[in-house]
Amino acid sequence: MGLFDNIGKAKPAEPVGNRIVDVVFQTLPDTYEQFIALPQAQLSTPFDTAAMVVLALCFYPEDPDLSMKMYRYVSGPRSINPAEYSFIKDRFRDYDYVPRSYFKGAVPGNDYKPSEPYTVTVNENPYTYANEGYAKMFLTSGGADNQRFVMLRKAKDDKWYLWEQFILVGIREPESNNPWA
Repeated sequence: MGLFDNIGKAKPAEPVGNRIVDVVFQTLPDTYEQFIALPQAQLSTPFDTAAMVVLALCFYPEDPDLSMKMYRYVSGPRSINPAEYSFIKDRFRDYDYVPRSYFKGAVPGNDYKPSEPYTVTVNENPYTYANEGYAKMFLTSGGADNQRFVMLRKAKDDKWYLWEQFILVGIREPESNNPWA
């Protein structure tokens, strides 16, 4: 093949691994049934599943049982051990605002109140799909300098499920908690 043989021919598709996707929730669910009825609940892309993990965890401060039911849904066939439940419960003892910090507009200055429509920005990078059947998706928090990630796994049903999450970590406190503000 010659150096200029491809001139005028269609270029190959952009390589996977550099996309940024805004997952938009036009409305937020009030019930489990509404949660699983969301279009993103099909879990057909790693972007949708990553955003659904954030949404499920946002319910914890108001209704831990409902939140964990949603969390089990996005975890699919993976069993959740007691240590994981304990970790989640522990994180919400002091940091109930962390999951909502992943929505656009949620920053310390507004006590992590997201803007509407409710949007979670999910990123992939060139290493996102380094391990076959897994996807490491990155999320931006309005209270952190670095992105956090969730590891997802593709099941036989072609859906992406939560494998591990690393998003319930410390971020800057809301302005209302700052005694110096």
